[in-house]
Amino acid sequence: MHSTLRALLLALPLSFSGLALAQDAPASAPIEITEKSFKCIREMTKVRGFFVDNIAGNLEGTLKVANSPTGGVYPPGSVVQLFPNEVMVKREAGFSPVTRDWEFFELDVSKDGSTIRKRGFADVKNRFGGNCFACHVQAKPEWDMICEKGHGCEKLPISGFAVTSLQNADARCDNKEMPLRHRFTDWMIRVFTPL
Repeated sequence: MHSTLRALLLALPLSFSGLALAQDAPASAPIEITEKSFKCIREMTKVRGFFVDNIAGNLEGTLKVANSPTGGVYPPGSVVQLFPNEVMVKREAGFSPVTRDWEFFELDVSKDGSTIRKRGFADVKNRFGGNCFACHVQAKPEWDMICEKGHGCEKLPISGFAVTSLQNADARCDNKEMPLRHRFTDWMIRVFTPL
């Protein structure tokens, strides 16, 4: 609870600036997000260590911001994933000024697809028990709540190899060719980390 309260207090200045931005921005159509909106993480476009897509069809705009050395604001429909079971989706302008219009999702994934366990911002937690919003609100404003090295967020409690193993073990993907060491690392993380 303490981290959520701290995150909300940190976000107050963002909410006021977000309100001003939302008033200046043209209205966009509501984005419909269902379980079918999410797919195998490896079918998305890889940018450094994370994956992006755009469910509104503007992948070019999403990639422009994701690859920018100075940051920017992601267009509506942008999907950002580091892990198969955690997703950020950029919603239409004004959807949530406090989260800069990002909605957070926790998914259950299987060979049959995705199931949304939770969605929103204040109550969505990752597999390590961390609040998604509490982490992402720490990102410097120019990075639009996206956490990477140097963006202002806390370091993840797992190694880069473990991140890659979890990405490669996405149950929605064809994992026949996944190296044994990645399958074992994924299994170890899943066994010893509560979902």
